[in-house]
Amino acid sequence: MNRIIVLFAIIFSQIIFAQTAKEIIDRNIESSGGLTNWKLLNTVQIQGRVTLGVNDSYLMKIYQQRPNLTKTAIVVGGKETPVEGYDGTNGYAMNYAQNKLQKYNDYIPESFDNDFIDWENKGFEAELLGKEKIGEQIYFKVELTKNVNKTIYYFDVKNYSLFREIKKDETLTYSDYRKVGNLLMPYRIESSSPKKDSDYVMMINKIEINKELPKNTFKF
Repeated sequence: MNRIIVLFAIIFSQIIFAQTAKEIIDRNIESSGGLTNWKLLNTVQIQGRVTLGVNDSYLMKIYQQRPNLTKTAIVVGGKETPVEGYDGTNGYAMNYAQNKLQKYNDYIPESFDNDFIDWENKGFEAELLGKEKIGEQIYFKVELTKNVNKTIYYFDVKNYSLFREIKKDETLTYSDYRKVGNLLMPYRIESSSPKKDSDYVMMINKIEINKELPKNTFKF
């Protein structure tokens, strides 16, 4: 009988944690604009400055369109130079050794939506790992798992905004949230990696959403 009680307690506690993780993700989506508004998002244009290391700084533009079209370009002398993207068929990235764009047949495009949108239907499992103090702030620590891939997210305990995302090879920190239409988006993104060879800070100055993009925007 005692074993049954212990087993029931373990199962019950796991259900509570799973529900709590789901609730935190749901609260994040709701507080950042709501599921309907996120699903109505079709295009995003981002302008800002990216700083690499100490001295390298570039003006940058990012274009994204549902379901997975994307282009990142640096701006020099008012001219855009693509450095990475996906046009719906081909993925490409700048080969700096040859100073030209190179097509990659094994390029895996990222989803337009973040993992939180319909995460259960995408096959993710969510687990609340508790709370953690970073600096002077307390954050919920939630892990999303799909197959062997795990990502840890930190959410503000007060307003449920996403603070940090830890992947296998990269850590992203989000701050300076501002209203863009009905959505709340970060205007500062900091990336760090174990090798420190691709770290950057992006300071965004303008985000435009749901504007019709020219048909050749993502063309390789």
